[in-house]
Amino acid sequence: MMVAENTHSRLFLLFLFSLLTLSTSPALSLHPEVQSTGYPTTATLDVSATLAQAHLALSYRPPASTELPSHLLPYDPSSAISVSLHSRDFLPSYAGSAAHGHPDYKALTLARLFRDEARVRSIGVRATLAFGAVADSVLNPNTDAEALQFAAVNSIMGSVISGASMGSGEYFSRVGVGSPPKPLFMILDTGSDVSWVQCLPCADCYKQSDPVFDPSDSSSYTLVSCNSSLCHSLVLSACRNSTYSSSGPAAAAADERCLYQVMYGDGSYTVGDFVTETLTFGGSASVSEVPLGCGHDNEGVFYGAAGLLGLGGGPLSLPTQISARSITYCLVDRDSNASSILNISTAASTPSSTLTAPLLRNPLLDTFYYVELMGISVGGNMLPIPPSAFAIDESSRTGGVIVDSGTSVTRLQKAAYATLRDEFRAQMEALPPAERMIPFDTCYNLSSRASVQVPSVAFHFPEGKALLLPAKNYMIPVNDEGTYCLAFAPSPVAFSIIGNVQQQGTRVIFDLVNDRVGFTPDMC
Repeated sequence: MMVAENTHSRLFLLFLFSLLTLSTSPALSLHPEVQSTGYPTTATLDVSATLAQAHLALSYRPPASTELPSHLLPYDPSSAISVSLHSRDFLPSYAGSAAHGHPDYKALTLARLFRDEARVRSIGVRATLAFGAVADSVLNPNTDAEALQFAAVNSIMGSVISGASMGSGEYFSRVGVGSPPKPLFMILDTGSDVSWVQCLPCADCYKQSDPVFDPSDSSSYTLVSCNSSLCHSLVLSACRNSTYSSSGPAAAAADERCLYQVMYGDGSYTVGDFVTETLTFGGSASVSEVPLGCGHDNEGVFYGAAGLLGLGGGPLSLPTQISARSITYCLVDRDSNASSILNISTAASTPSSTLTAPLLRNPLLDTFYYVELMGISVGGNMLPIPPSAFAIDESSRTGGVIVDSGTSVTRLQKAAYATLRDEFRAQMEALPPAERMIPFDTCYNLSSRASVQVPSVAFHFPEGKALLLPAKNYMIPVNDEGTYCLAFAPSPVAFSIIGNVQQQGTRVIFDLVNDRVGFTPDMC
């Protein structure tokens, strides 16, 4: 009996000791480096709904008309500019093109990823130049008069590299160009500064949905002088004698006029006259004397849009030119033909429900909008990634996290990405893996499921604030058969980029006065 009692006593003491140890010693956790955030550990991915949306996107046939139906948020009267945003894949067909052009959803995904990789490579070119890894002499354009004639414009293409970002943005809007305004589809890009449209006469123009803009039809078309401050603000500019005439009031401009050039990292480019023009937004609000490239030689993956509207933070961007105090946009699902609104406002305001974080600026890359990111959690647990992995290096100005509307897939600093991927995989072991699709290396076969619980993912900002992402913003279909991939990838550039897939359905506000970035979920 004594032996039995002693045994029971020992077992009871061991039980008490184990309870005390578990309650006071988190070091015994299976993942001692992981810290709980208190946020949900899982999110529900509606496989049926997202696959159905993908199939609708694939079967959609863009209208022959250049107008699109809009389902918009109420107009914001405090905004100087308010325009509708549409996903790029719902642009009306341009002359001679196939209605949609993709045999299946995998082909559509590959086309998107091709554009996305090109954009990221181009941002890398910009960073390489800005961080001083390339000699300044590379940027010097050929100013020889003969070489700058349109008949020989290709002679300067290979001798210079622009710092501009990729112009294949994924969202576009209808903008009136000139007086009277000619409505044109233009890419809206927070990662670019120089706005431009294709112009007659064309030495080489790609196909677009609208007729190419004819400067002779506009009374507000004005050539920019080569000696002007606008011309000097260009990364690449040159002077040349007037060769092509205009019937506008500026036809008798000085002989030396400004030639602009923007080259993108994937080989796309636009070259032509640098001018000022009147732009009309939302059918009524007009802004005069907007710096604009009138491109006579253009080539790239711009897919039917007439040009690009630069919404970056540099001196030539539209927000800078009109002294904007805030930029607000909401990106609809890229598989949806619905639309939302972009506002550029002269008044700064942030809804009380908005999560805000510091807006940072990098003097070497003033085009881009940086946000202060402290970390990322997966499954409710903070990943062991030091905040320094997301910080701008004070000495080299490299690093940091850019919020970009034109990049699709979020790119993370390589070590940070590997940490996120490994933790996500560890929590998804019960689901069958699928073949990878570059740049995705973490994919799953969800073909037999209507819905599935996946680990939650959240971005964490200063002051304990966090943006919890919907599951469909990081687990995306890549084919018709139910293959889903984690929509993150390692960054090939010197910083991280929060892309538009992660921004979908969230209202993003750049408060340029108070230097804050705001995120309001479910506000599209």
